Amino acid sequence: MNTKLRKCYREFRQVARTQNFRGVEVGKPVTFENSLNGFEHFSHWFHKLMAEQGYQDVIVGMEPTGHYWLNLVHHLRQQNITCGVVNPLHVKRTKELDDNSPTKNDVKDARVIAQLVKDGRYAVPSLPQGVYAELREATKIRDHLSTDLRVVQGRMHNWLDRYFPEFLTVFKDWECKSAIQLLKLNLLPAEIIHVSDEYLLEHMRQVAKRGAGLSRIHSLKEAARRSVGIEQGKGLAKMELQLLLTQYEFLQGQLTELHAKMDELLEQIPSSKQLLAMKGIGRDTATISFLRSHFLQQVV
Repeated sequence: MNTKLRKCYREFRQVARTQNFRGVEVGKPVTFENSLNGFEHFSHWFHKLMAEQGYQDVIVGMEPTGHYWLNLVHHLRQQNITCGVVNPLHVKRTKELDDNSPTKNDVKDARVIAQLVKDGRYAVPSLPQGVYAELREATKIRDHLSTDLRVVQGRMHNWLDRYFPEFLTVFKDWECKSAIQLLKLNLLPAEIIHVSDEYLLEHMRQVAKRGAGLSRIHSLKEAARRSVGIEQGKGLAKMELQLLLTQYEFLQGQLTELHAKMDELLEQIPSSKQLLAMKGIGRDTATISFLRSHFLQQVV
């Protein structure tokens, strides 16, 4: 007995239909909510059909679009129910076979996916457990933070191009400690000119000793004097700079905290020390390697 479900995004509901091993539909379609009550209603529905038809086994198949299917998979796994996922592209190409129509709706798709599961065109989803589940979530969070950080970095370059394009002729990288320290003064080129050399130097040396000399300060002031940066709207320009620096440091701090947590998780895997000891193997590579290895073990 094969059962298929599909998420109804607008209504937060799922639709299920059943077919037996011959491809004959059994019972009527059922709609249930993505909640514990809905899952229990769904389980009661297909168990009742199994009892009526005299079937012993069931496969719950689904289309893994988005994240909506994960809650039900975990719930069914706890009930020792076999689950399978089908390729969304196969669903799209197969749905025209029944009625020569590419139209899409949840009830129709439920039947198509049930047919694919009946034909064995499905895969058993891999659900990491324990430390591997933690590592998988950590990689997802890292990707999100890295994406947000790249956005902030791009906006910072945009700000410098508008208000102080000569800044990067003095500092090769605005993300170095001394450059960020000077940017935190929240001064536009016209304001930097009137600040004493000693104050700027002392402020920069709070975070960096190397390369923090009067020659660098003089170069900065000369760049500020010849700057073609925009001078209008400077009030909000300075506010934007503060916001960008705050976001940048927050994201960097979050990534540092996350990397420390990932290191702790990797230490719980027995072979992690040997892998990390290899030249060219870092935290990210090791994490991906262990996740893939765990996935293959589950499949086998």
